[in-house]
Amino acid sequence: MADKKPHMNLVFIGHVDHGKSTTVGRLLFDSKALPEQELRKLREEAERLGKATFEFAFAMDRLKEERERGVTIDVAHKDFQTNKYYFTIIDAPGHKDFIKNMITGTSQADAAVLVVSAKDGPQEQTREHAFLARTLGVGQMIVALNKMDAVDYSQDAYNKVKQELIDKILKPIGYKVDQMHFIPISAYKGDNVVHKSENMPWYNGPTLVEALDQLQPPEKPIDKPLRLPVQDVYNIRGVGLVPVGRVETGVLRVGDKVSIMPAGVVGEVKSIEMHHQAMQQAEPGDNIGFNLKGVDKKNISRGSVIGPADNPPTVAEEFTAQIIVLNHPTAITVGYQPVVHCHTAQVACSIVAIEKKIDPRSGQVIEENPEFIKTGDAAIVRMKPTRPMVIEKASEFSPLGRFAVRDMGMTVAAGMVLDVKKKA
Repeated sequence: MADKKPHMNLVFIGHVDHGKSTTVGRLLFDSKALPEQELRKLREEAERLGKATFEFAFAMDRLKEERERGVTIDVAHKDFQTNKYYFTIIDAPGHKDFIKNMITGTSQADAAVLVVSAKDGPQEQTREHAFLARTLGVGQMIVALNKMDAVDYSQDAYNKVKQELIDKILKPIGYKVDQMHFIPISAYKGDNVVHKSENMPWYNGPTLVEALDQLQPPEKPIDKPLRLPVQDVYNIRGVGLVPVGRVETGVLRVGDKVSIMPAGVVGEVKSIEMHHQAMQQAEPGDNIGFNLKGVDKKNISRGSVIGPADNPPTVAEEFTAQIIVLNHPTAITVGYQPVVHCHTAQVACSIVAIEKKIDPRSGQVIEENPEFIKTGDAAIVRMKPTRPMVIEKASEFSPLGRFAVRDMGMTVAAGMVLDVKKKA
């Protein structure tokens, strides 16, 4: 374990049809994470379905199904390695999946690759995804200007799209563009993804893989108090209760006395295992199963959070959050009661106050106590959970303070918690 490369979660974002999945497929194939015979099968399948050129995209989609069937304890994301890191790709083909994946604690993205077609230039979702990535705390971004083969590898086409992206999208939402790489690629032909392109002698920057190695590794919040949201609880014969989840902050050790919230009970950690190997302690990023002594099945379930016995996770009476309305057919008013998805918890919460409407790009207050908010608006609201829920300030425990608001089968809004009023 000691020589393990630092791990990073990487999300691919951008407008539909700009080549996100193909870029991912090419990256996996050229970095040998996707075997030749597998690609050949996918190519034949793509041609049979009349979708020639889709074989790389298929690689990701097939894995997506595989992943959804996977067991929680060994989540089979798609991993690949560079010289410096090992990456887990959070593939989010659909807009709603993207938001959900960005917000659920299990896949807090450390960096994003924004894929933009050099042929079509930035589109509506290009802006929306970049803006969401920024709002949801993804600080590092690489831009891949894809489909360079469709514009004859022209430097002028590259410069034009790059400038438009900078002026219209990236600068206004606060990305530091002078520290970003804008890489001209053709995912389908393989230019500048893993292998340097012969077709663009005018470009002397890094390939996509080289740029990934220049990212900064995420900090492991080991010094913070333990927070471990529970994904599932298994009752294993002869062993007892085995909750499963990912350590978000702090360290869990065998022998620790821990509190389980919102139930408010204390148990003792008897053993910890990861990938079927026993370990003495688990750190942030570790997906583990652990055996708890002295805890009843009724006191722990998906959405519970484990913390130190002397510093239990916060159960909210109310919380104040900044939200962005992504998609609501009419308007949101006080009294609206959607479901808040935060870490592994899903709890219906009522909006008890809309305190202010703000400009999403500058953060300036536009209106105090507005009557309603609608799609595209950003606002500061107060929310009240309808049953006990653990939620934390995003500034203190980021993965437990970012959430999605869902209703009518879609993601209505995304938000981050500014303050929590503790349940007495």
